[in-house]
Amino acid sequence: MASSSSLLAVLATLALLLSPAAAALSSTLSPDFHAETCPQLDGIVRAAVQAALTREIAVAAGLVRIYFHDCFPQGCDASILLNSTSARETALGPNLTIQPRAMQLIESIRSTAHGACGPVVSCADITLLATRAAIVASGGPTFPVPLGNLDSLAPAPQSVVFDLPSPATASVAALVQSFGTRGLGDVADLVALSGAHTIGRSQCGSFSDRSQRADDTFSRKLAANCSKNPDRLQNLDVITPDLFDNGYYKALGFNQGVFTSDMALVKNKTTAAIVKRFAESKDAFFGQFVKSMTKLASVPKPAGNIGEIRRFSCLRTNAESIVLIDTAVDAAGEEGFAASA
Repeated sequence: MASSSSLLAVLATLALLLSPAAAALSSTLSPDFHAETCPQLDGIVRAAVQAALTREIAVAAGLVRIYFHDCFPQGCDASILLNSTSARETALGPNLTIQPRAMQLIESIRSTAHGACGPVVSCADITLLATRAAIVASGGPTFPVPLGNLDSLAPAPQSVVFDLPSPATASVAALVQSFGTRGLGDVADLVALSGAHTIGRSQCGSFSDRSQRADDTFSRKLAANCSKNPDRLQNLDVITPDLFDNGYYKALGFNQGVFTSDMALVKNKTTAAIVKRFAESKDAFFGQFVKSMTKLASVPKPAGNIGEIRRFSCLRTNAESIVLIDTAVDAAGEEGFAASA
């Protein structure tokens, strides 16, 4: 058991590390931001993601969802990972099915990267890199992401979290308007980013609005499957569910989109033409997906790139971690006093 004095020394060191002088805040983002401070970063991320996908392929879709749900509301700041208070984003409707295993993988990568390079890489940057690695490992394209993002000091406000588009949205116009508020105003961005569903799965409750109508063969099948097993997970790409390709768009051509928002893409003249092009050419889909994912990673942050690099856990701010350490110091001190009494 560490003594109270040694724990206090650790606490003092951590407080120094957290001082403004020790935190080099950057306003310039770049794909090469960590080239000098952590040159082995890409290798660390790829190895961890590939090992995780070997154990459970569904983690790839979990990472993609975290990427979108973190970056869309207020820019990529790892706010969605904060999981220690009642105000956490994962307690809100759009994020209730965020994958804990994918969140833990990001934290595990942070621990490894900080052990190798020191605390120079943010959880926001690790989220971007891990998602890219998962897409590539699943057969998809690589793409540049702006690095040097700082981690937020608090969860995102509910108002911006609920700006996330709903899978039940039936109007392409509403979806385009929603995406446009984040600098994703090209209708091709909407269609390409929807293609991330090519490796996703969803619970019955997420598409109940479609399955309950049962107005076509596929929706009747969805309804029957969910009636037999309400807890089942439905592949969003019914052709090649574990491969990042253009199978999702091919399925839409057969009216086999799981979400109402998926089916909206083939019922609108403009988006239907893009769906058809992506279904016919994987290269066309990949080319647009690269552009759109890079734009998503560049969604403006209302207050700019301010925050911290979470040094102890991606799931807590540094201040929260210090409180936990302080509590441990107090507990150790009380135990030592009792033992010597």
